Amino acid sequence: MAVAPRGETTVTPPAAASAAAIRTDDPTTESAAASAAAADAQAPAPTGQPGNGDDDPDERTAADPAAPGLAHPPAPSPTGAEFTRPGGMFSSLRVRNYRYYFAGQVVSNTGTWMQRIAQDWLVLSLTGSPLAVGITTAMQFLPMLLLGLFGGVLADRMPKRRLLIYTQGAMGLLAVGLAVLTIGGAVTPYYVYAFALLLGLVTVVDNPARQAFVAEMVGPKDLANAVSLNAANFQTARLVGPAVAGLLIAAVGSGWAFAVNALSFVAVIGGLLAMRESELRPTEPIAREKGQLREGLRYVRERPELLWPMVLAGFVGTFGFNFPTLLAGFAYDTFKVGAGQYGLLNTAMAVGSLTGALLAARRGVPRLRRLVGAALAFGMLEVVAAFAPDFWTFALLLMLVGVFGLSFNTSVNASLQLATDPAMRGRVMGLLVLVFTGGTPIGAPIVGWVTASYGPRLGLLACGLVSAAAAGVVGLVLARSADLRVRFDLHPGRGGRVVAFVPRTGAARKSELATAC
Repeated sequence: MAVAPRGETTVTPPAAASAAAIRTDDPTTESAAASAAAADAQAPAPTGQPGNGDDDPDERTAADPAAPGLAHPPAPSPTGAEFTRPGGMFSSLRVRNYRYYFAGQVVSNTGTWMQRIAQDWLVLSLTGSPLAVGITTAMQFLPMLLLGLFGGVLADRMPKRRLLIYTQGAMGLLAVGLAVLTIGGAVTPYYVYAFALLLGLVTVVDNPARQAFVAEMVGPKDLANAVSLNAANFQTARLVGPAVAGLLIAAVGSGWAFAVNALSFVAVIGGLLAMRESELRPTEPIAREKGQLREGLRYVRERPELLWPMVLAGFVGTFGFNFPTLLAGFAYDTFKVGAGQYGLLNTAMAVGSLTGALLAARRGVPRLRRLVGAALAFGMLEVVAAFAPDFWTFALLLMLVGVFGLSFNTSVNASLQLATDPAMRGRVMGLLVLVFTGGTPIGAPIVGWVTASYGPRLGLLACGLVSAAAAGVVGLVLARSADLRVRFDLHPGRGGRVVAFVPRTGAARKSELATAC
């Protein structure tokens, strides 16, 4: 996004400043940056709130050039970019539209986790086969692997709020259908497979649209915070949903868990309908043309600040996040514990992930070094956990793995959205979802084979080494692309850093990618 030079009467819009901070100096971005600035200029500012969509018009951060008490705007960085200071752990909840969205997602995510547990239990009770449960999961995630990029294109072609109303409504209807079949006693495994496949097809469109819509609600200033709170929301539901589903299944059966999930979509659709359109920052939908999928791929390929985080997300998502197979192996084969302790391992991961999401919400705009560092720490902690001597040590390490895994997840999501022109955001997020979750059908069988052949410890060790190695390679590539080198200082002094990125030459070629790093 282009940033206008500062003068005495010219103020850089926060949207342009935040996104420009992650721009590359690649000359191919010039026209795209100009179009992105034009898109932001056309986006309506919220009525009644000066410029940022917050409910409190008098609240300013120190990075706001209009903040009271600042006689002069802060000097621009060498690229004209700014990194806004974090506005608190829950700063994005000051935005009215996002509050409605967040509240609806609290209810809907809980219902979604209830349906996941009830669906697996239903298939297992109908067939008695864990393989059938695996088939159900594959049917639900296979559409993302095959069609994920097309979902991103569709998200760019339609108004995202309207598209989400359609997709969330479709998910609710699918839950109603499965509930009716189950409660009526007519359900069979093949019906469940079919509903899982249909749900996966809807998710192909819903996922990139939902992620790209966050920026339209809160703008770049609070985007990183909103992404982190969305992750915290999801992890909270991960703790609550399965427990409620277990009680409901035991009391009245799986069908009523599907019915409750169907009702949960009323909350999120109601939140979308209650939003004030004047306070959104909608991106103009692109016209339908040939080659838009290839255009999105080319857009990512030409920008290192998009390409290499995407590559890292692919490796971490495909190999690092294969916990269902690994945790079951550790519980039953390594530590010889029962279902209760196996559940505790999943709870430990969820608690760690929730903690990581809340910690990420306190930070400002994510830097690429933080993204790479989180992936490196995530991989190394998996390596350490592979050698855990007992169950409780392993559970504690899983909490730390969850912290850094979620920190990486939120950082890559927010950094890619901020670095992407609004007209391309749906396609970029569709590609991110594809590489991060679509690789599961590839990585899971490999990790499962290693675990079955050589044991869970070696399986987790391999996952951690792949994630850490990918983080190291991507970090070096990004540093080289930005003309930076790593400096180690064992005596950094007050306010210094032991490890820092510095220019390779004395006179810094301060590229915008270097600013992002």
